[in-house]
Amino acid sequence: MFHPEGPSLKELAIQAMSSTTRGYDLLAPKFEHTPFRTPDDLLAPMAQAVGPDGSVEAALDICCGTGAAMRWLRPKCTSHVTGIDLSAGMLEEADRQVNAADGTAEVRLAQENAMDMPFRAEFDVVTCNGAFGHILEPDQDTFAHGVHRALKPGGRFMFITRQMPGVTNPTWWAYRGFNAVMHVRNFVYKPPFIMFYLTFTVDRAREVLERNGFSVEFRAPYSGRFAPARLCIATRKE
Repeated sequence: MFHPEGPSLKELAIQAMSSTTRGYDLLAPKFEHTPFRTPDDLLAPMAQAVGPDGSVEAALDICCGTGAAMRWLRPKCTSHVTGIDLSAGMLEEADRQVNAADGTAEVRLAQENAMDMPFRAEFDVVTCNGAFGHILEPDQDTFAHGVHRALKPGGRFMFITRQMPGVTNPTWWAYRGFNAVMHVRNFVYKPPFIMFYLTFTVDRAREVLERNGFSVEFRAPYSGRFAPARLCIATRKE
């Protein structure tokens, strides 16, 4: 499951007993060698959907982590690519990796809360990958409204999700089991670590985004083990 250079079980246990932000600070130096990093096989079709290199002026990646998506976005931008994250450790890694990536767009990184973004009609494209589990269901509309506000009219919000698997699917049981453990952990131990699965699946995402001013399209560009994944392209209405 983990690369030899990834975190040990002891390190993961320490991170799991930390706050969400502190946990990712600790994980940051080895995050690229964990299964939590969104694979390039998922990110490549999303980058292709953005358009050819130099096709947009500016893009934003929310909860950018170590900059995996930003590395794909940078060549697409003529002006700048921005990443925000609450973890200073993850931003430090992103600064190193995205500035070494292809493209000439300026790299901007900021320690910002995804629930209170300061941007106003600044971006042609906004992405978010592997981070919806940190956004609790009561906060999803606030998040969607912030994305809408950050995009230019006609701008696109892109991310990867999936349909809710049926209860006979082992994935359903694995993710629900993980969520149950996290609920118990947060009940008995503080500070909480907010990370849950199956919180922003296709139907839920459509519901939230449409009522927050987006037209929503789902594509299925994936195959093999990623076949259940769906690429969402939500366009801010004029």
